[in-house]
Amino acid sequence: MILVTGGAGYIGSHTCVQLLQAGHQVLVVDNLSNSNVASLKQVEAICNRSLIFCEADVRDHRRLEDLMREHEVSAVIHFAGLKAVKESAEIPVVYYDNNVGGTVQLLKAMQAANVRKLIFSSSATVYGEPRSLPIDEEKPLSPVNPYGRSKLMVEDIIRDHHAASPDWSMAILRYFNPVGAHESGQIGESPIGIPNNLMAYVAQTAVGRRPHLNIWGDDYPTADGTCIRDYIHVVDLADAHLAALNKMQQPQLLTLNVGTGRGTSVFEIVHAFAAASGRDIPSVVGPRRAGDATACYADPGKAETLLGWKARRSIAEMCADHWRWQESHPHGYDEPV
Repeated sequence: MILVTGGAGYIGSHTCVQLLQAGHQVLVVDNLSNSNVASLKQVEAICNRSLIFCEADVRDHRRLEDLMREHEVSAVIHFAGLKAVKESAEIPVVYYDNNVGGTVQLLKAMQAANVRKLIFSSSATVYGEPRSLPIDEEKPLSPVNPYGRSKLMVEDIIRDHHAASPDWSMAILRYFNPVGAHESGQIGESPIGIPNNLMAYVAQTAVGRRPHLNIWGDDYPTADGTCIRDYIHVVDLADAHLAALNKMQQPQLLTLNVGTGRGTSVFEIVHAFAAASGRDIPSVVGPRRAGDATACYADPGKAETLLGWKARRSIAEMCADHWRWQESHPHGYDEPV
């Protein structure tokens, strides 16, 4: 049994699909603070297999320990946590409590239940402002916001724990920019409130939920003046977790970038999404936001070497799959009755 914390969320639900389709049994723990249990019903429909869901918080280590023992959990994939950069600056203590405190409680529960395999959902935000590109795993770690710092703190806890308990198998996966949706259109990104991510905002603009897209700066030193990021299809990202799980037969500690190695600008995303949806994407250009790096993209070679994993899906596929989800679910999982 694989325990997936935060499994009802965007990346978690897509990973549950890949796990079930690979033959694993799945136990999801989610407090539903930023997710919807409807995603798990759709996961079961896609796979024609059931999973086990428990509404619980990762900060409740005794509940987690009981669940691990009851369901004979063999490994944990840890997605549970808060993830909005702007919000993290407004309520940093809440972020540290959820992201750092939650992981500490999870590790305590794993120790008590003798579960020694963990895959942690980290982020490219741990690198901060990139000094050179592409970004490999040896680049300096210097996050510039509480969200990124919370991820780096958890990474340090994992490194310290593995040094003290080298019989554990642990993986830290640093995501770049997850986008897209399952090709069925049955699960996808359903942000609560105003989206924090570019493609979710573009999709909601295309479907008519937002009047226009705000583009923050068109005077960067790039080919079209807009920022460049490494966008990865969420199913490719989910596959990376499956590849990491398959690698964790021996005690080890892996730290891997999960990206495509390709940079795509804001305007390129807008144009690709317009082509995929057949809709105009009204946009308004505003001033640069403080802290936005000009460009950021991964060197994912280590993941390919160690896991045999490589991102396969193109920007066109990311946009087409994201639009299929958004068009059929204009309000995400919160469809009006």
